[in-house]
Amino acid sequence: MKIRTYLPSDCRWLAKLFYDTVHTVNAEDYTEEQLNVWATGNVDLEKWNQSFSDHHTFVAVEHEMIVGFGDIDKTGYLDRLFVHKDYQRKGIASALCDALEHAAGNARITTEASVTAKPFFEKRGYQVVKEQQIERQGILLTNYVMEYYRA
Repeated sequence: MKIRTYLPSDCRWLAKLFYDTVHTVNAEDYTEEQLNVWATGNVDLEKWNQSFSDHHTFVAVEHEMIVGFGDIDKTGYLDRLFVHKDYQRKGIASALCDALEHAAGNARITTEASVTAKPFFEKRGYQVVKEQQIERQGILLTNYVMEYYRA
């Protein structure tokens, strides 16, 4: 597996990976109704590309296929971290997270982790600041504000 920086040509693939991952991996922890408002399948590719371009964004590639991605902004907010449904538990999220944390250079990293991702971040030393309910199209989704302090 190779970790590389984001290219604008990746955006469409990342949107598909995001949708597929949410609707399969996160299906254990969220209802179908919640999944449908979280990942609608209608990503604004221009906005996503701009966001990825403004952030430190990395893509994991294996055998010429994108298998994961993540991004973090200049304040140390880890925005997205997703791994292809068929490549879970292979160290891809850890490798991406290592790259993101290093690129940010911030002593404090924050994220809003899904119920599914919370154990992953806890194993990395992130602490839950609070549980929260996010509303999307009138539907509530639980996630966790988490912080990590780099030594």
